[in-house]
Amino acid sequence: MKNQSRRYLLMNAAKATAVVVGSAVFAKQASAQAERALEKRDAKAKPGAPKPAKPPIYTDVVAYGNLLFVAGKSQHEEGTIGEHTKFVLDTMEKNLIASGSSLKKVLKVNVYLKDMESDIAGMNSVYSQRDWGDIPPARTTTSTAGGLPGPAALVMMDCIAYV
Repeated sequence: MKNQSRRYLLMNAAKATAVVVGSAVFAKQASAQAERALEKRDAKAKPGAPKPAKPPIYTDVVAYGNLLFVAGKSQHEEGTIGEHTKFVLDTMEKNLIASGSSLKKVLKVNVYLKDMESDIAGMNSVYSQRDWGDIPPARTTTSTAGGLPGPAALVMMDCIAYV
């Protein structure tokens, strides 16, 4: 049986206090890190880089926590729906990689087609060749009534991914 002396009790009380205080400090640091992680930021900006004098009107990739919101991309040159889809997916993938993610980490894709009836098969043909991982992202595909930005644009996509 352990010694129940006053010295023994005080030593164990000191150890318990150290554990509690250490836990509180760790919890406070974790909370501060979590608050910083939930800031909206330009996912492709280099840490410590100076901010522009005049902010841009949009950002290619915005991060919030471990989520990435990738802006819509379209091609403004003449071409087939396959060429346009490849350009859009290449650009989207490049932005994801620059932000520390990949197509395998995409959770949701929105696809906007100029002409759903004539372009869905060609877009799907190129889209399905990409490596989306074991579980492809959720996807919404719609046709735009007012057209896409630029007279030659046939498809536009945006996505949500994680890091």
